[in-house]
Amino acid sequence: MNNLFKSAVVLSALLLAGNTLQAQIDDKRGIVAKGAQLEKVKDGFSFTEGPAVNRQGDIFFTDQPNDKIYRWNPNSNQITLFKEGAGRSNGLYFQLDGKLIAAADLNNELWEIDPQTGKETVLVPSFRGKKLNGPNDVWVRPKGGLYFTDPLYPRPYWEGIRSKEMQQDGQHVYYLSADRTELFRVAEDLKQPNGIVGTPDGKYLYVADIGDKKTWKYEIQEDGYLTNKTLFCEMGSDGMTIDERGNVYLTGKGVTVFDRNGEQIAHIPVPENWTANVAFGSLTRNTLFITAMGSVYTLKMKHRGVW
Repeated sequence: MNNLFKSAVVLSALLLAGNTLQAQIDDKRGIVAKGAQLEKVKDGFSFTEGPAVNRQGDIFFTDQPNDKIYRWNPNSNQITLFKEGAGRSNGLYFQLDGKLIAAADLNNELWEIDPQTGKETVLVPSFRGKKLNGPNDVWVRPKGGLYFTDPLYPRPYWEGIRSKEMQQDGQHVYYLSADRTELFRVAEDLKQPNGIVGTPDGKYLYVADIGDKKTWKYEIQEDGYLTNKTLFCEMGSDGMTIDERGNVYLTGKGVTVFDRNGEQIAHIPVPENWTANVAFGSLTRNTLFITAMGSVYTLKMKHRGVW
């Protein structure tokens, strides 16, 4: 077989429906379902972010530049508009009571949204008398308190001094108590914290410092404070999720998966310039839902996700 013909065969094998070029998935532990392929659900968005799963397995995600939240139904594979005027929401997360938490950085706030009416309530308008930098990602612990990251990514829709200067004295991680009476910082030594997710037993928290290209693991204390900061892996991340085996999924250039010990076990290429976030959807929680640039994708997995 000459080199020209060999190249044509390889190229043909990589072409998917719609003439999308997909690189091969590197899966060392067999976490992807047998025969599964990355599937594009829909494109045409501006920048997709913040996927969060409800009890029915539906995924809610944002199109931040267009100020909208959408809903994906895994049964019909259809996407419908959930909310316009979404506070330029970024990261999303569902509480046990069904309310949707949103990192709404239009006015640098943290919101709670009623999934039935779409009505929002501002949970965190400021910290120590100043606006936050721009809440980015959020995780709700099983006992009800929540953690969120507050990096600085200047937005074109910000006005005045807020568009030019950092509001807080750094880029930090915060904790809001379950009764909503206490708000305090739990990590103040990171460069640019972004993705965040905890374990289902509520014992550990992972925080990606995308500015320092590292992801850290903390022990969660009863009062919400974090201790025993340890390096999990030498990679930062935009968004994060976890499966039932404790594998941690990081995003950026596709989706990179690490086992609970921080060893890379898989890489899922995504044919976009940037992969922003990831979550497990469907009622059985075995569909990986990926937000990447102006598109959203799915991939069937062998293991169930816990978020």
